[in-house]
Amino acid sequence: MRKWGKWVAEIREPNKRSRIWLGSYSSPVAAARAYDTAVFYLRGRSARLNFPNELPSPADDRCGSGEELSAALIRQKATEVGARVDALHSAGQLGEPPARRAAPKNPDLNRQPSPESSDTEL
Repeated sequence: MRKWGKWVAEIREPNKRSRIWLGSYSSPVAAARAYDTAVFYLRGRSARLNFPNELPSPADDRCGSGEELSAALIRQKATEVGARVDALHSAGQLGEPPARRAAPKNPDLNRQPSPESSDTEL
């Protein structure tokens, strides 16, 4: 996250030193989804994604055909996805991740756990 509160995404082109700028977003999920879209179009189905259950839809016929997409086209597709996720996030239509139960600030490390307590309760 940048100090002004934006999350940014960029990706290095395979076998090159250049990077593709994917944009800045107000949520980390939007930046990650933009990255996932770009890496999917660069590396295909073998890409390691942040959200593997939400694969980008290969609307472009050239995806997966072995033909390389230009950096500009990859940037365009990634920023479209990132902007859409950002808009949904801003509108509150994306579910927030489940809240984690906060661990006690100063747990008693000498206390033996009881069989009824969970790992987070101390």
